[in-house]
Amino acid sequence: MSRYTITVSRIESRHFDPDAIIGYDRPLQTFFLQAFSDADGEDLELWLGTDFREFETLSQLRAAAIARGFDFIPLASGILHKLLDDRRKALHAVSDTIIRDLPERTSAP
Repeated sequence: MSRYTITVSRIESRHFDPDAIIGYDRPLQTFFLQAFSDADGEDLELWLGTDFREFETLSQLRAAAIARGFDFIPLASGILHKLLDDRRKALHAVSDTIIRDLPERTSAP
């Protein structure tokens, strides 16, 4: 799982969380976003990307955040490239595992 610190804003109030987290969850194969934790740091006001393949693109993640009144754009290009690379590597690893798990066929029936 990758995790990068970004700033998330509440669209209406222009309140910012400079310690929000965005990343790619390899086992769930989804991008995720966490922001606006309570004083104890235990509860989050925004937590997206907790289900299998919930957000397969950053555009889907951003649309879900906006629908809830939050945004994380502009996203630094370095973080954007790292997130896309994390997803690419994870998808490549899954396909390699599937291929390795296929039985070898040495002769036709």
